[in-house]
Amino acid sequence: MPKFLDRLLPKRFRKKGTVIPVVRLHGTIAAGGSRFKPALNLASVAPMLEKAFSKKDAPAVAIAVNSPGGSPVQSRMIFERIRALAEEKSKTVLVYVEDVAASGGYMIALAGDEIVADPSSIVGSIGVVSGGFGFPELLKKIGVERRVYTAGENKVILDPFQPEKESDIEYLKSLQVEIHTIFIEMVKARRASRLADEPGIFSGLFWTGRRGLELGLIDRLGGMREDIKRRYGKDAKLELISGAKDFFGRRLPGVSAFAAPDAEQIAAAAVGGLAEVLEEKALWGRYGL
Repeated sequence: MPKFLDRLLPKRFRKKGTVIPVVRLHGTIAAGGSRFKPALNLASVAPMLEKAFSKKDAPAVAIAVNSPGGSPVQSRMIFERIRALAEEKSKTVLVYVEDVAASGGYMIALAGDEIVADPSSIVGSIGVVSGGFGFPELLKKIGVERRVYTAGENKVILDPFQPEKESDIEYLKSLQVEIHTIFIEMVKARRASRLADEPGIFSGLFWTGRRGLELGLIDRLGGMREDIKRRYGKDAKLELISGAKDFFGRRLPGVSAFAAPDAEQIAAAAVGGLAEVLEEKALWGRYGL
């Protein structure tokens, strides 16, 4: 029977079986994004989360996470939105790890009341990393002169078109320590009673799902479909929640303002685009993906 007809029937005559909405969070986590290169961030996932948690008859929301990490800010914002909606709508949150939930991906997974992973999934990497590329000689080689005017001696800290400074690196490391502390506090707050007494948990190491279970980073091994049917009965069904799409059926990643680039931005974009691709591949490649 078509869905719209099924909804017209009284509940006692409808098909049996609990329906669990599913939100799939896949990719590297970053602010912004574009039509051609969507990013996983709060702006792109908020509509799907709102829709999933608005399903009145669903006792839980299932979230599939497959991310090597990225922006700690966006990771935490997604985590906070999931927890806020779970409390507001009184829903259980079940997180299912696909290939990897590491670093920011694991931070999002912490939003789950329970975390389930495949034995060969990768979980953990509770640490902070900053990566990038330096191009101090590039502009000179392609005939572009860089002109930067600042008020404040640290306004060009860590500029990729200037040689690295030791003071810049030290400052960046101090920020990393602060963010790492916040990450550790989140893990302890969400999983304190389940964590094993293992000092290496917060060292940035990552493990398979099987080892993650021993360490208390996840709650059990398995897949989404089997786990949902085990919890809610053999007639339980999954309903994938998708985001908004444009006229051509492509998912919309969000809107950003457009400004005409200057010569330096064009040069930076040409190399920056390649750098972004390399950086993203490096994130996935770290976990053998």
